Amino acid sequence: MDERRRIVSVFLDEKSVGRRSPEIEHDRAVAIFDLLEENYFAPVNEELGPFILHLSLEENRLRVDVRDEGDMEIFDFNIPLSNFRSVIKDYFFICESYYEAIKAASPSKIEAIDMGRRSVHNEGSEILSERLKQYVEVDFDTARRLFTLICVLHIR
Repeated sequence: MDERRRIVSVFLDEKSVGRRSPEIEHDRAVAIFDLLEENYFAPVNEELGPFILHLSLEENRLRVDVRDEGDMEIFDFNIPLSNFRSVIKDYFFICESYYEAIKAASPSKIEAIDMGRRSVHNEGSEILSERLKQYVEVDFDTARRLFTLICVLHIR
């Protein structure tokens, strides 16, 4: 793994984040852990890392502040979230169904809901990857984990 093309730390703007349920907090923690374990993040301006990301929501836009290991800003960019609105709404809905199902539903029903949840998550990750490509190249797993963090930022 090329250390110059990876994220080594990520911060979510706590002012953007509302109160989180234990399930959402767990998803956030797992997404950050997995992201830091393995990721690919290559800015199109050919800047080399490793990188620290600060993510926040500002006026219906995702603000991505990319910093070096000394926490000095290298560059930042904003992505409109309008393209994500319906997929995030769908993702929240299916996650609620999943969390309810794991309490009492049959294993086959839980598996079916989880497959739907993964499908919607993949759709959001693909949209994110497409929106990021003018600023940074990421692999699919990095996009998936970043999409999870965007969802966490949306919780009010």
